[in-house]
Amino acid sequence: MRIDQILNKLCLVKTRSIVKKACDLNLVKINSKIAKASNKVETNDIIEYNLNGYLTKIRLLEIPQGNVSKNSAPKFYELLERERLVDF
Repeated sequence: MRIDQILNKLCLVKTRSIVKKACDLNLVKINSKIAKASNKVETNDIIEYNLNGYLTKIRLLEIPQGNVSKNSAPKFYELLERERLVDF
């Protein structure tokens, strides 16, 4: 599954277009490599993204099949780090 789809499907980002713009600005990484919106993700990949004033790092535990409810989304990933970026 594509990185823009997975972040949207797991309710981590509101829309796929936000992920696309973040990828265009080099704010999304898969396994420490800068990602394009069309990059594929696999189970156990580490996804890191810098959006809304936070640096978030997750490990993908499972690729969801079909739609995912907001309540069941966290079972598909493990939150490794969530750090507020310093504003000056």
